[in-house]
Amino acid sequence: MRLSHGFEPVYDTSSRILILGSFPSVQSRENGFYYGHPRNRFWPLLARLCSEDTPGSIDNKKAFLLRRGIALWDVVQSCEITGSSDASIRDVVPNNVPQILASAPIERILTNGRTADNLYRRFLLPVTGIDAVCLPSTSPANAAWTIDRLADAWTPALRELL
Repeated sequence: MRLSHGFEPVYDTSSRILILGSFPSVQSRENGFYYGHPRNRFWPLLARLCSEDTPGSIDNKKAFLLRRGIALWDVVQSCEITGSSDASIRDVVPNNVPQILASAPIERILTNGRTADNLYRRFLLPVTGIDAVCLPSTSPANAAWTIDRLADAWTPALRELL
């Protein structure tokens, strides 16, 4: 089934880090915001790395990101996808990431998981010319990575920028 992303990027003119996922999960699409699956560790992980409480509402999540200089979006604007399976993503139309780069002083691009990184490298790196740092996915499908292991992997990529 062909689906469109459905929600806007989060960023402002102070955003220095851009975190890119692949495409929203079914629950994220239903909730209308990023990392909406209750077992996804994205929000608890970022809160932990920033020594803050995990934001709950969409407005609180947006405020958290902007306060910390983090821009958030996905590589894919539309695609063929089955459920939430990144492995099933086909016929990709990428998001217009250069619009963020043109208006925010992004110092580093991070990809949340191997699929996001592969898609970024295929569709957006030739356009942006900016290499990305691939981080382990916060998805519950990446169950081999505990939140402690994720924190150890994500900390060096974020340390001097948060």
